[in-house]
Order: sequence, then structure tokens, then C-alpha cells
Amino acid sequence: MMLRSAVFAFALLATPVAALANQCPALMSEIDAALQTAQLSEADRAKVMELRAKGEQEHQAGDHAASEASLGEAKAILGI
Repeated sequence: MMLRSAVFAFALLATPVAALANQCPALMSEIDAALQTAQLSEADRAKVMELRAKGEQEHQAGDHAASEASLGEAKAILGI
């Protein structure tokens, strides 16, 4: 009984982390799609690509909050 409670508690704590982890790839996909048609200066395009790459690295490292921040900054430059 106690093991079941411990597993349940762990599952509840892990759920928000899993939700954040799943959001990063969606943000990257949005950025990739927007880059196809975006009218940006070369400097802005380079910055978006840099932020997108940084966000992916942060996601892979498990730092989903930082990843969302980087990807959000890229989206802001793209206007999405």
C-alpha cells in the first residue's frame, strides 16, 4: 500500500515536468514553420536560428524553462 502511494506521489510530481518537455518540440516546430515565409533581416534571421538552436540544446539538457524562454524570444522576433 505504501509503495503504491509513493508511486502515485511521484507520478503527480513528474507530470508538470513531462508537460513542459512536450511543449518545447511544438515551439520549435512553430519556429521552423514561420522561418519558411518570414520576412526578416539577415541579422534577425540569424538571431532566431541561434535562439532556436539554443532552445533545442536546453531542451535536450532537460532545462525546459530556459528552453521555453529562448524559444519564446525567437517567436517574438518572428512575430508569432
